[in-house]
Amino acid sequence: MEIGIVAFDDFTDIDVFLPWDILNRVKLPEWTVKIYGTKDLHHSVTGLTVPVHKEVHRLNEATAVLFASGPGIRKLCHNEDYLRQINLDPSRQLIGSMCSGALILGALGLLEGKTATTYPTAKKTLEKFKVNVVEEAFVVHENIATAAGCLAAQDLCGWFIERLINKKVKNSVLKSIQPLGQGLSLS
Repeated sequence: MEIGIVAFDDFTDIDVFLPWDILNRVKLPEWTVKIYGTKDLHHSVTGLTVPVHKEVHRLNEATAVLFASGPGIRKLCHNEDYLRQINLDPSRQLIGSMCSGALILGALGLLEGKTATTYPTAKKTLEKFKVNVVEEAFVVHENIATAAGCLAAQDLCGWFIERLINKKVKNSVLKSIQPLGQGLSLS
């Protein structure tokens, strides 16, 4: 099982690094997490650099795909060359997005006629892709999920883990990131 996190230049740091951390807390030999992109390195909106393991045209190889968000996504959702490289199949892949990452799902037609959530400033653009945007933290339609608000990453990652493994592993992983008193204890 391979989970692909899609990065690009000007991605929002927490929308790549938080899912990377959460998803890598799954300790199973068949579970891998990879960063996908269009070049060897991508730079976050704050200037951090992340190496890429695979190119986006290979996303169809992943079991699950998570699109990060950030200012850079607004160019990509209108970039036909970029969109042509992405070949996803929601009948066999789990597909999710963080905040404005939903713009890619919209541009690919995966959300047309569905409800979805996104970052508030991306709402009007997402609606142009014939999506009914709702103010919710997490929205699921079969194998496609959208999350809004950086901390909704735990909902999206938990959804991936539960759907691909089971609820027990999901609960164990999410418990490990909860604030003291809300999951972890000192004893």
